[in-house]
Amino acid sequence: MTTTRKPFRLLAGAALLLGLSEAAHAATELTVYTAIEADQLAAYAEKFNAAHPDIRINWVRDSTGIITAKLLAEKDNPQADVIWGLAATSLMLMKAEGMLEPYAPKGLDKLNPRFRDPANPPEWVGMDVWAAAICFNTVEAGKKGLPLPKSWADLTDPVYRGAIVMPNPNSSGTGFLDVSSWLQLFGEEGGWEYMDKLHENIGVYTHSGSAPCRMAGAGEYPIGISFEYRAARTKADGAPIEIVIPEEGVGWDMEAAAIVRGTPNLEAAQTLIDWAISEDAMRMYNEGYAIVAVDGIAKPLEGLPANFTEMLIDNDFEFAAMNRARILEEWQKRYDGKSQPK
Repeated sequence: MTTTRKPFRLLAGAALLLGLSEAAHAATELTVYTAIEADQLAAYAEKFNAAHPDIRINWVRDSTGIITAKLLAEKDNPQADVIWGLAATSLMLMKAEGMLEPYAPKGLDKLNPRFRDPANPPEWVGMDVWAAAICFNTVEAGKKGLPLPKSWADLTDPVYRGAIVMPNPNSSGTGFLDVSSWLQLFGEEGGWEYMDKLHENIGVYTHSGSAPCRMAGAGEYPIGISFEYRAARTKADGAPIEIVIPEEGVGWDMEAAAIVRGTPNLEAAQTLIDWAISEDAMRMYNEGYAIVAVDGIAKPLEGLPANFTEMLIDNDFEFAAMNRARILEEWQKRYDGKSQPK
């Protein structure tokens, strides 16, 4: 692997560089690739820098699919030092490509075992769970006479023709966990048959997992397939949103963190990963997500049902990671005609 690092350059239209940490006399700068929601980044950097003011974070933020593709494209000349807040299924793919630096961070023994790479030392560690949720605008639905859906199957009813928006799985990790979960819930053939029917009711596929809920909250579409953090936040902000957790169960993934192999800033990168699984970090994650990697810390998230944890499907991460390229290619071939322009 070539480890020569060049000064970071933005790729046109592909990434957003956010120098949000303002540590005045930072001794070390880390380029951190992330799919964490943009409205969370400043708080994440601020809390980390309260403990480590000598490390400056330069964020490169975009949707999961785009960050994943960017990291894979840079495999032989990596530009990132750390990945903080990307799907575990993406990190499994990078581990298979030999792109991650093994490291056992401080506090590893406190993580629930399902929130870590099983190798010793692990090549990635989990942070929290993010899961699918439906945002249903009660006002707009009322105008159109649309019933509240209770299941994924309900969304294929022709009454919802053109009323649903969901993320494109090639761009969005939320979109990919939806597609992966439907293929697991309904079987490969049944899953594609389900998506064929759902496609008839889709108005547009977005390139962000947050966008469908934002659009539903704004009344652009009555129904947005999104994820629980954005659903709870949109409802808390006052939008007339009913959060629906479909009765068949919902797909989910872990936000996870890892060190990029070959980083010239290994000590600082290890410090960041230590902090990323600390109890302080877990409490921060719990402000947006109901389930975090260290047991006994999370408090219930307002707006979600009490049995939310029980609604998560028995997700096969290995299937999702190892079949990612094949699944995305098939989805692109079938449904991309309704995607938003990039």
